[in-house]
Amino acid sequence: MTEMIAKFLRFRRGPWEMLASILIAVGVVMLMQPFFLWLFTYSFIVTLVGTVMFIIVSHFPE
Repeated sequence: MTEMIAKFLRFRRGPWEMLASILIAVGVVMLMQPFFLWLFTYSFIVTLVGTVMFIIVSHFPE
C-alpha cells in the first residue's frame, strides 16, 4: 500500500493537470456532438470529473 502512495506522490502537477484538461475537453466534445445520445448523456459527468480533478490537482506541488 505504501508503494502505491509513494508512486502517486512522485507525480507532480504537470501530468495530472494535462489529464484533467484532456478530460474537460473530451467532455465538451461529447456535449457538442449530435450523433450518439449515450455520449451526450455522460458528457456532463466527464466534464465535472475533469473540473474537480483540475481543482484538486492545482494544489499539488510543482
